[in-house]
Amino acid sequence: MGRSAVKETHYTREEYLAAEDQANGKSEFYDGEIIVMAGGSRNHSVICFNLIRRIGEGIDDKDCVGFDSNMKLDITEHNVFVYPDVMVVCGEIEFSEDRTDIIKNPVLIIEVLSPGTEGFDRGNKFAYYRSLPSFQEYVLVAQHKPMVEIYHKQEENKWLYSVSKTPEESVFLQTIQHELFLKDIYHKVDWGRESAD
Repeated sequence: MGRSAVKETHYTREEYLAAEDQANGKSEFYDGEIIVMAGGSRNHSVICFNLIRRIGEGIDDKDCVGFDSNMKLDITEHNVFVYPDVMVVCGEIEFSEDRTDIIKNPVLIIEVLSPGTEGFDRGNKFAYYRSLPSFQEYVLVAQHKPMVEIYHKQEENKWLYSVSKTPEESVFLQTIQHELFLKDIYHKVDWGRESAD
C-alpha cells in the first residue's frame, strides 16, 4: 500500500490514536508523523487473502493467532504504530494501550511489496520490526512476479535469508512450522495487470 504524509505537525501517540479512532481510513504513526495509507491493488489484495487462508490452515492446531492488516502493531521502542499485511502471534497476545486493536508481540510478519513502499519495507520498517523481542521471521512477497523472500532470526543481529522464485517452489515458515507453496500464494493473481497495479 502507498503512503502519504499528513501536514507537517508533530503528534503524540495519544493524539494519533484518538484521530485514528475517528478516521474513515487507516494511517500509520512514525514518531510524531502521521502517514495516510493508500488502498492496495487487486494483486495485493488477492495475495493477502491467499496468505491469510493458507496460514490459517497452518496454525489451526497450534497455540497461534493470525491477524490481517486491520490490526495495529505498536513498536514502542521507536514510537511507531503500523498495519502489517499479515501477523502471527504464538502464545499469549500482548495488547497495547489497554486496547484490543493493537498488539505488541508478533513472531511472524508478512508484507506484500508495493512499488511505493518496497524500499521502506526492506529498510527502515524491517529495522523497526527487529526491535521487537518476539519477532522471529519476516516474509516479503512480490506482487508483480513470483518471489518470496524470508528472513529468519538465528540469534541477536543475525538473520538467515532465503528466496524462492518459481511457482513450483515452496517456503517453510519456521515460526509456525508450516510449508507454503508459491502456487498457492499467487493463486488467481492476474499477471497481466502488472503494469497497471
